[in-house]
Order: sequence, then structure tokens, then C-alpha cells
Amino acid sequence: MTAPHPPRSGDLRLLSAADVGGLLADSEPQVLEAVKRAYLAHSAGETTVPHSLFLPLPGDPRNRIIALPAFVGGGVEAAGLKWIASVPANLEAGRPRASAVLLLNEVATGRLRAVIESSTISAWRTAASAALAAAHLVPAGRAAQVGLVGCGPINAAILRFLRKALPIGGELLVHDLDAARARGFAASFPAETEALAVRAVDGMREVLAGSSLVSFATTAAAPHVADLSPCAPGTTILHVSLRDLAPEILRDADNVVDDIDHVCRASTSLHLCEALVGHRGFIRCTLGDVLRGAQPGRRSPGGVSIFSPFGLGALDVAVGALVLERAERERRGLVVEGFLGG
Repeated sequence: MTAPHPPRSGDLRLLSAADVGGLLADSEPQVLEAVKRAYLAHSAGETTVPHSLFLPLPGDPRNRIIALPAFVGGGVEAAGLKWIASVPANLEAGRPRASAVLLLNEVATGRLRAVIESSTISAWRTAASAALAAAHLVPAGRAAQVGLVGCGPINAAILRFLRKALPIGGELLVHDLDAARARGFAASFPAETEALAVRAVDGMREVLAGSSLVSFATTAAAPHVADLSPCAPGTTILHVSLRDLAPEILRDADNVVDDIDHVCRASTSLHLCEALVGHRGFIRCTLGDVLRGAQPGRRSPGGVSIFSPFGLGALDVAVGALVLERAERERRGLVVEGFLGG
């Protein structure tokens, strides 16, 4: 629906999933840049990112709603809150696992500016974060052969952004506990993968052995991978789902994260590793440190490097600000006049 005029003070803009999809179409480079700016602002101390709040839902310990508030400065100057629900059993009923909304506030007054359906923003900021890390962690000058563990929308989005961020080639290997889902995933991406050969495999070991870049995006609640010995020297792992790898693996790897304090909580693999070793020294640096040149992308070209992003609300706010700016310019969405009163 098209707004008849730019919003006045007190008006509220509502953006649906269709609105957001249209506004983000073919915008991967711009989203990558927005995520990079958010990381640089965070590294420079120009963000406020409180700890996420987890609201458990009954029935399954994996069911929860998460609140991620954030302010992003560094030229973005936006504040907001992502409210995202995750119920893995939805997949069995043919529904998306996650649903999300993003609230954006005017920084100067605190007044609410927009309510935005945020499942695409959430997936794209996650994918852009992973792809940005891969572009800096994969050994320089080497095309990545990609393996995906978990065949859901997050790894689909990660693949989409990886193809924009760095050269990939060879055979794309995909694995899921649901073999039928993996086969369906492999068959669904001819346009995304173009010349890449895509193959679903039954064992994770084959993914680890056959890929120089591996992305974990699963619903695992506890570590289930205890051995990375099949990985070739120089392998890069995107540990997006945070709870797949045993703490002993992280203890011995080259670890890069988005925020050290955020990622060492909520029973993540890094939280468990901290408990195991009694400190956080196994984490070498943050992605922000790498982006601003304070740290190299990896400790050595022959080791295993792991990127573990907790997923900062600052990224949602930065990408949401991009979407809102375009919506206001193009007069997209529904404007509720006088929603806030005077």
C-alpha cells in the first residue's frame, strides 16, 4: 500500500513482509555495507547494545522469543528493538521457524517511527554478517568450496550473500538431519548457484572433508560436533547457530566473534568453552577488529578459523534503517496518521 504523503510527527509507518522484500530486492551490496558500518560503529564504541532478553515458551526448551534492543551511531543514528520468535516445531507443520518484527524509534525524540516485519531483515543481516566474515577469514586469493550444515532459510541466505562477497567454486555440499529436506534444498537453488554443482550428502563428515568454507545454521540446542579432523588445513567455519561445536574444538581453534561479552552467554558453545578453560582468552578478536585493520583475518593460513556471531541487534537496526529510508523515499507501506497523538 502506498502512503499518500510523507509521515508527519505522530504518524507511524507499517511495512509488511511484501514491502520489505520489494525494498530489499537486489540490495545485497547495500546490506553488506550497512552491516559493515554497524560493526565498525560497534568496534568504535558508537553503539549501545544491551544483552538480549530471552522469553522461554512452554513445550520445548528451544521455543523462545528474543528481544534485541540497540542504538547505532557512526552516521547511522538509529535506535530500535527486534522481537523475534523461534519455534523449531513450526517446520514440521510447514510454517517458518522464526517470525520477527522490528520497531524503529526517532533518536532525537524517542518517538516510534516504524513497525517493520523483520524476518527477511533478520535473515539478511545474519547472512551478510557471515559473508563479511568469510570474505576476511578465508585465506587470501583462494576461492572457497562451500559446505552447508542445516538446510533452512538462514543457510539459503548465507549462500546468497557468499556469492556476492567472495569467489566460491567447486561442488556445493549440503547436509541436514532430514535427508529429504537436504535434497529439496539442493534442488531449489539453480538460479542462486548458477554453475555450481550442488549435492546433498548424508554425513556431516563428507561436508567437513570436502569444503574449505563450512556454514553451520541449525537448531541445535547443544554441541553435536566433537571432531574437526576431517577438515583440510585453512578451513573456515561460520558457526552461525552457535551451539554445534564442542567446547574442546573452540579451545584449540582460531576464534573470531562479533562481541566477546554477548557471545559468552546463553549456553553457546563459547559459553561452555569459557566454563571449561576458566577464561575468554581462546577468543582472539572481534570481526570489528578485523574490519578496522587492528587484527588479521586469521591467525595462520593453515589452521582452522571459526567465526561465531551472537547476532547483534545493531545489525537489525542498521539494515532496518536502510529499509525505512527507502520506504520513506518511495512512499511504501501504510502510514497510520496520528498514531502517536500529538
